[in-house]
Amino acid sequence: MTAGRIIDLVEALIGGDRRALARSITLVESQRAEDREDAEAVLSRVMPLAGGALRVGITGVPGAGKSTLIETLGNAAIDCGHRVAVLSVDPSSTISGGSILGDKTRMATLSHKPQAFVRPSPTVGRAGGVAPGTREAIYLCEAAGFDFIMVETVGVGQSELHVASMTDMFVLLLLPGAGDELQGIKRGVMEL
Repeated sequence: MTAGRIIDLVEALIGGDRRALARSITLVESQRAEDREDAEAVLSRVMPLAGGALRVGITGVPGAGKSTLIETLGNAAIDCGHRVAVLSVDPSSTISGGSILGDKTRMATLSHKPQAFVRPSPTVGRAGGVAPGTREAIYLCEAAGFDFIMVETVGVGQSELHVASMTDMFVLLLLPGAGDELQGIKRGVMEL
């Protein structure tokens, strides 16, 4: 991408253009060398604008209600005048490498609101509950003017906790009756 096109992309991103934000996140997530160079150029221009948003990491076992909680919180935040970004991470197949990226369908109301941006991303086989580029995607969302950012991890076990280091608040959702006292003593993700 030429320097002029990068400047145009950054200006559109800073202006709140959701397509520019999506394109920038795609650059950050790409494995192609030329995209990585473009991503670095975009990030270097927007980093002074990053920060200031409330960042919430939401994790838990599959089926605990992460997407449902995000839909509810996101709609409530918009009703209070906030701009909401959701970075939803879905697992990648260990066989095909593909990913369904279906969490967005569980946020049907939120994902259609102009004050919201919902972006699914694959783990690409990475452990820890988040995708490569999640931290950078948070910065890009902040530069685009989103002041409430939620990161939904893949359904996790006891050690997928990378999102805690990227967010201001960490929410763990558990299913009722999913363990006894000994399970609670083991801690892991519950220590955070």
